[in-house]
Amino acid sequence: MNTVSVCMATYNGASYVRDQLESILAELEPHDEVIIVDDASTDGTVALIEALADPRVRVHPRAENRGYVRTFEQALALASGDVIMLSDQDDIWIAGRRAVLVEATRTAAVAASGLVLLGDDEPLRSPLTGRAWVLRAVDGPKRWRNQWRMLIGDAPYFGCAMAIRRDFLDRVLPFPGYLTESHDLWIATVANAAGELAHVEQPTVRRRLHDENASSERPRGLREALRSRLLLLRLWAEARRRVRRPRS
Repeated sequence: MNTVSVCMATYNGASYVRDQLESILAELEPHDEVIIVDDASTDGTVALIEALADPRVRVHPRAENRGYVRTFEQALALASGDVIMLSDQDDIWIAGRRAVLVEATRTAAVAASGLVLLGDDEPLRSPLTGRAWVLRAVDGPKRWRNQWRMLIGDAPYFGCAMAIRRDFLDRVLPFPGYLTESHDLWIATVANAAGELAHVEQPTVRRRLHDENASSERPRGLREALRSRLLLLRLWAEARRRVRRPRS
């Protein structure tokens, strides 16, 4: 039986974190765990989590704020499950998520699923084309196509809809030192470089949009867009280097 670790980064998430955790815990088995690294919240986030008093939940408060990328990195390093699922602090899991993603990781080291918006269950719209942003299972093995879509900003890979098999973590961790955003695109890039990325068409999470989302849905300015594209090229080179190195 596969054990599952859910890795969550929290920061001032008191408004939504309880609803999110209740949706997660309803999906998990007794032998699973939720690893939460709190990035020096100044509200009641940690107290709300601890008040759940669920033995599967372990919260690690941090005294210094380091940003969501390093917070997720720490949570992944603390996970012990066979399959690791990432989670934001403010979404809602869709029933059946655990089973769907565990099954997907039987044939690929990383699974990326679809997601819908909380409230209307509609998919996000591509900022490039305006069309519904969905993943097709047949496109999972198309490495060059997937990487090109990431490069032009038209790939709907979200950490909150991802799962990673434990035996692949040594390729993903540690995150590159220069990675300050888009940890989800880093994970997808490493999986893509290794030919280990599966697309799960079924939505597994309802994404909550609000003014405090860490990743904005608004289009980037030209300078920011160019900087992010250069980052992706650098990540692709690093990913290819990692998948080529001998495994210990």
